[in-house]
Amino acid sequence: MADSWELRTGIRKVFWGVTESQHLVDIINQTDNVENPDGEEKLGQPMINLSFLQDWGVLDLFVLPGFRERSFAGIGGRPRLPFLVDEDAAVFESTAGRKRTDFAIRWVQSFGELELGLSHFSGTSRDPQFNLRLITNPNGEPVDAELVPVYHLINQTGIDLQYFIGDWSWKLEAISRTGQGARYTGVTIGFEKTFVSALGGRGDLGIITEYLFDDRGNAAQVIGEDDIALGLRYAFNNAANTTALIVALVDVDTREYLVTLEASSRLAANWKIVVEASIFGNSPRVSRNLAGYLQTLADPDTELAFFQDEDFLKIELTRYF
Repeated sequence: MADSWELRTGIRKVFWGVTESQHLVDIINQTDNVENPDGEEKLGQPMINLSFLQDWGVLDLFVLPGFRERSFAGIGGRPRLPFLVDEDAAVFESTAGRKRTDFAIRWVQSFGELELGLSHFSGTSRDPQFNLRLITNPNGEPVDAELVPVYHLINQTGIDLQYFIGDWSWKLEAISRTGQGARYTGVTIGFEKTFVSALGGRGDLGIITEYLFDDRGNAAQVIGEDDIALGLRYAFNNAANTTALIVALVDVDTREYLVTLEASSRLAANWKIVVEASIFGNSPRVSRNLAGYLQTLADPDTELAFFQDEDFLKIELTRYF
């Protein structure tokens, strides 16, 4: 490390982004679906990170050797799709497979109350697409199916910015990506308004509103193609550093929704409790057989139907020594 640059190596987690409902630009680390379905939990990524700290901003260069596949719940795990994911059969567009080295660059600078970040990633996509593989009986009749993850090579350019005006924080994340079919654009834009000493106490209440857009429309088959997010953040400002964040994500067309909760607090001097939850709702019911699953999978107007019985609650108690 020197006055104007830093060099870091090892397995690290790097977070990019400013919005609450989803993090489009955050692409360095792989998502850990087993720990939490909200996309916030990440796996460590081997990397070499050279960072330049100058008056014109902070420039980070990343060399990312090796690739970690996304983890999925098994037959006894929750939440999961009705079809198991065959991770051993994963397909890679790169001939180097899991041994490919990816690259990324990001520049960050502040202009008064504006914080701006520009990034570019080139390598194996962290979010796979899936091929459906039917399983047949000895008579050749389909009786089940599996999903095979496919990891394409992508190029993604992103921008994230946050602008502060008094108690208002305006936020934007946007990406343009190639490699998974035609080039597409995704955008999350919104604001957070903070009320200091709200509800007659010393806590701060934040009201969050965001809009999520993906120009692939229903073909995206992901949350966020035309959705609205509404949320509340409350910081109790107490000695236990108690905070809570609840966000409801609603599809504009289908009215399907996903509600997530994150809350944490210290307990005494050496303990901490964290509560996380996800609740899915307002999707059509799925017939619990292969034909019903395939029909739902082919329906472009539903994104969360498979998760109607997959609500999630996690309570974590940590002891510090």
